[in-house]
Order: sequence, then C-alpha cells, then structure tokens
Amino acid sequence: MATSPASSPPAARRGGLPRAPALLLLAALLAATLLVAAGIGAYAIAPQDVLLALARHLAGQPVDATIDTVLFRIRLPRILAAMLVGAALAAAGAAYQSLFRNPLVSPDILGVSSGAGLGAVLGILLGLPVAAIQLLGFAGGLLAVGTVAALAQALRGSGDVLVLVLAGLVVGALAGAAIALVKVLADPYDQLPAITFWLLGSLAGVKAGDLAPVALAVLLGLAPLLLLRWRIGVLALGDDQAHALGVEVSRLRAVVIAAATLITASVVAVSGVIGWVGLMVPHMARLLVGARFDRLLPAAILLGASFMVAVDTLARAAAAIEIPLGVLTALIGGPAFVWLLGRSRRRLAP
Repeated sequence: MATSPASSPPAARRGGLPRAPALLLLAALLAATLLVAAGIGAYAIAPQDVLLALARHLAGQPVDATIDTVLFRIRLPRILAAMLVGAALAAAGAAYQSLFRNPLVSPDILGVSSGAGLGAVLGILLGLPVAAIQLLGFAGGLLAVGTVAALAQALRGSGDVLVLVLAGLVVGALAGAAIALVKVLADPYDQLPAITFWLLGSLAGVKAGDLAPVALAVLLGLAPLLLLRWRIGVLALGDDQAHALGVEVSRLRAVVIAAATLITASVVAVSGVIGWVGLMVPHMARLLVGARFDRLLPAAILLGASFMVAVDTLARAAAAIEIPLGVLTALIGGPAFVWLLGRSRRRLAP
C-alpha cells in the first residue's frame, strides 16, 4: 500500500504532463543540448560532423586528428562532467525538498556544499595534487553531514526535521567561517586566486580520468533514491500517515540524507560550489510532471543535466575568459526562481 501511486495526495496528482511524454521530451532536450554543446567552442564543429566523429569513434575507425583532440580529449569529458553535476544537484534538491516537505531547501541544507568547499580549499592551501583536493572535498562534505547528525542526536532530535535543518545551518556557517580564514592565510598571488575561482564553480580542470569515480559515486547515491522513490513520495503525506502506511520514516530519512549527501559531495569536490541548480531545477520539473516524487526525480535528473551542460557551454564560450559557473547559475537562477514563485502564487490564488 505504501508504494502505490494511488496513495499520493490529490494535490500531488494535479498538473504536469503524462510521465512518458514528459520524460521523452526531456531526454530529447538533453540529447539536443549535448549535440549542440559538443560543437560550440573556439574550434566550432558542425552537428553532423560531431555525429560522424562519434560514429567513427565507436566503430573504431580513424577520426580527424583535430576533431579527435578537441572533441574526445577536451570537450566531451567536460560536457559529461557538467551532465553529472547537473543531474546530481537536481536529484539531491528534489530529494531534500520532498524529504523536508519544503520547496525552498537545496543540497547545501545540511552543510554539504560548505563542508566540501572547506575540504577542497584546505587541499589547495596545502598545495596537494588535484586528486587529493577532490578527495578532501568529498571527505569534507561527508564530515559536515556526520557532524550535523551528531549534533541532532546530542540534542535528542535526530528525527526532528527542524533540528536537522538548524544543525545544518550552524555547521554550514562554521565551515564558511573556516573557509574565510583559509583565504586570509592563503598566498594572495598563487593560492588565493585558485581558491576563489574554485569556490565560484568551474569545470575547466576536469579530465577524462576524473569521470569514472564521480560517476560511480553519483550512481551509488541515485540508486536508493530511484528504488525507494514511491516510499519517499509517501513522506509528502506527513510522518504520521507515512507510519500508518508502513513506512519507517526515520530509517527512510537517514537513507535519503545519506544518498543525497553522497551525490552532492562527489560532484562539489570536482566542480566547486555551484548554487541554485538544486533549488531551481526541481521547481521547473514540477511544472512539467507535477509534484509526485516518482515522476519528479527522473524529470529533475534529465532537466538538471541539460541545464548544467547549457550553462557550462555558455561559461566557456560567451566571453574571451571563462565565466565562473556559480556566477552564471545565480544570474539565471535568481530571476527564474522569482518567476517560478510568482507563477506558483498565481496558480494557488483563489
């Protein structure tokens, strides 16, 4: 009973396109975005040439040397990384919003982004290699959530959503203060610019070898969210009704937090801190498929991937110097979110 779509509240069933057409539309949008992004850059490649190069590469046939270097060694790894980052942040945002029954929360609600940022900037301060910086960022995100859970447990409110959120705000603030201290201690001519640029978000340094561990971590985090999507949707009814329907709320909440934290920390460790994606994209997905979590999650994954690929393409091609991703997502996400809020208020008005 707990996993039946019919158990969703009437409000969750209103609005949105049917699931299959909406997901097909979003998949087609993602494919078109990837194709266009692969051809845009200082060395432009026509869409038909991109498709031909991909077909020849998959068939093991030789590809033009210039296209091979630009497309397969430089551009595609970055595009795939952007797709992973967007999908992960959007999925985590949808999961957190459904878990806390609050459309205004985002993946950094439990201090994940701040903790990962602190770990990474410490790695930069110590002059560690890129792989070690990414590992420290990942560990920092997990440590932040562990600290939040420990604080909530000490306050005897581990199952209380408000206590978790407040503990997350405290840990995030402390991590932000520590980041500010690291920036003060950093070399202003070498380390400080690298720290500042990383905190603003960038995929410029992503290599093909970085994709496998990030993809594995994202898949490990997405698996429980996808497998438990029906039960997560039941949480929208409230804890008491979810209990009555046979859902173990505390255990499910812990699984969702762990999974969302894993995917957020894994991508933040590679891309830096990128805001607004986890907050805005789930709202956009709700306009297409409604609020039911079993529909919202795959829609948010596809839409988040398309959005991040488009933003990263704009970041590297819009100007002579690369624009930080965090700046672009804020410039796009802020006005778009205000529009979404206004649209929602008009729909709810009597």
